[in-house]
Amino acid sequence: MSKQVDSYRFTSRSTARIMKAWVKREHPRQIPWTPLSKSLDQCTVALISSAAMSLKEDEPFDQEGERQNPWWGDPSFRMIPRTATEADVRCYHLHFDPSFANQDINCIFPLRRLQEFQAQRTIGRIAPTHYSFMGYLLKPQQFLQESAPQIIAHLQEENVDVVLLVPV
Repeated sequence: MSKQVDSYRFTSRSTARIMKAWVKREHPRQIPWTPLSKSLDQCTVALISSAAMSLKEDEPFDQEGERQNPWWGDPSFRMIPRTATEADVRCYHLHFDPSFANQDINCIFPLRRLQEFQAQRTIGRIAPTHYSFMGYLLKPQQFLQESAPQIIAHLQEENVDVVLLVPV
C-alpha cells in the first residue's frame, strides 16, 4: 500500500491551484545523484535549511520585500557555525510560524542530532559551517546563479561529503 503526500495541504486553495499549474509546466529532469564513496562514519556532514535562519548579529533576511510581495523570497543565504544554539539564531521567514523553531532549533536545523551522531560515530564529523536560505523562492534564478555556487564553494573548501537538506 502506498501513501501519497499532499504537498499543498497547508496552502490556500488559490495558492495550491497556482502552484499546481506551475508544476505542470515543468519538464521532468534527471535527478542528480552521487553515491557516497566512503562510509558515513568517515564523512563530514553539513546542514542546509530553507528556514531563512541567520545569526542574530548577522543581517536578517529581507522580510520587508516579502511583506510587500508575498510571492517573493530573498535569494541570499547565511552561514551558521556548528556551535550555534537557539539563543544564537533567528528565523526571518513570513511563510511559516517560526515559534516552534525558537523553542527547539532541531526541528528546522538539527544540529544537536548531528552532534549525537558524531558522538555515536554514526558520522565522521560535523562541518564547521552550515547554511540557510529562504525556501520560498518562486523565481530562483538569482539564488541559483549567485548563492548556490557560493554555498557549493564553501562546502568544497571544508571538504564536506554529505549535505543534509532540511526543507521547511
